[in-house]
Amino acid sequence: MDNQPYDFIAIGLGPFNLSLACLSEPLEDVKGLFLEQRSEFDWHPGMMLEGVTLQTPFMSDLVTMADPTSQYSFLNYAKLNNRLYPFYIRESFFLLRREYNLYCQWVCSQLSNVNFEQTVTQVEFCPQSKCYTVSCNTPNGMQHYVTRHIVLGTGPAPYIPDCAVQSNSNNVMHSSDFCHRLDELKTAKRVTVVGAGQSAAEIYHTLLQQAVPQGLQLDWIARSPRYFPLEYTKLTLEMTSPEYVDYFYNLKTEQRDWLNQNQKNLFKGINGDLINDIFDTLYAQSLDGPISTTFKTNSRLTGTQKVGKRLLTEFYHQELEQPFSIETDFLICATGFKYQRPAFLNNIAHQLPQDEQGRYLVSREYAVDSEQKRIFVQNAEQHTHGFVTPDLGMACYRNSIILREILGYTPYQVEQKIAFQNFDLSDVTLLAQQQSSAA
Repeated sequence: MDNQPYDFIAIGLGPFNLSLACLSEPLEDVKGLFLEQRSEFDWHPGMMLEGVTLQTPFMSDLVTMADPTSQYSFLNYAKLNNRLYPFYIRESFFLLRREYNLYCQWVCSQLSNVNFEQTVTQVEFCPQSKCYTVSCNTPNGMQHYVTRHIVLGTGPAPYIPDCAVQSNSNNVMHSSDFCHRLDELKTAKRVTVVGAGQSAAEIYHTLLQQAVPQGLQLDWIARSPRYFPLEYTKLTLEMTSPEYVDYFYNLKTEQRDWLNQNQKNLFKGINGDLINDIFDTLYAQSLDGPISTTFKTNSRLTGTQKVGKRLLTEFYHQELEQPFSIETDFLICATGFKYQRPAFLNNIAHQLPQDEQGRYLVSREYAVDSEQKRIFVQNAEQHTHGFVTPDLGMACYRNSIILREILGYTPYQVEQKIAFQNFDLSDVTLLAQQQSSAA
């Protein structure tokens, strides 16, 4: 055991904790360690489709929004890898998803505070020292680390509805496994995609191009009333801001929950260009006759059951109020991700209060423990901080706050107001006070 406590240990290495690693590494007065169970960084390998891009600009890399001069910026990566001029000529703010993954892997190779193949098994708290012991399995046996703070970056897990899990069938898969099983899907007679977001659209478009011309029957079923595009206008983008997080955080729980259900087109919608590409592909294929594909909106998946080697999927049309079924070879659930508290936290669960829905009670500064801001979360606070939670562009903002709370000072500027809009009524209240004083 390393008895010299770390200032913090970050568990899990997705883009958010990797951003924290980049921002903390140059700071001489902080000792941090990053633990990841995988053998290397690999971001959503099951959706690494050729040509797909991020939905946020390249400035939402690991560091730029906190420190544009950082050696870990995407532009520096591009320069050092002789890709800056091609990127400049390409004239697009949006990185290829594969390009972003390569950039993150390059960053990992530059960092000394990242340890792979470290599977955390438990976390224990010592009241006397006010420190945590983090135990993990490694290729060299059990390792134990002591730390004053913890940053949880294990992220949400793929979510498949219970009614799809009940069939206990290999015919059901999550969208995150799509690329791993693409060859198998191409040989099927029928594939049914469920979901109305970007992943569902990318999967549908890929199979429409690569398998439908060879005879695949392809279904795209969505619970939403239509295939909503991602809203990407500039006044809406201003909601990706510190002041909107403040506004959202101070709302009542019921109002926050309602907004999260009704703002999905702000972060779960489909890229408008992709929607148009899908239509154009359908149009071109229709020149050769009817296309073996079906679309259904307003339709909720209600059940699945094995029928020989195939799968019977059951749906309910919410507007017509009628059930219907589709017999298919594969059901692809592009149904998102859901956070679950890691089992390694069981020994300190009493320090992590939850609401009646089992969600962390997250402070404005991203702390989740009943102690004095010792445990922080990444991407587990949408219910308290809003739809910007999974946004890559807000990673540096959140990490700047977490570092400020851990260190007791502000190593990176934390913006307070960037939007032209006022989301609350503070300006109106101020005006009323001024008028009252003048009177």
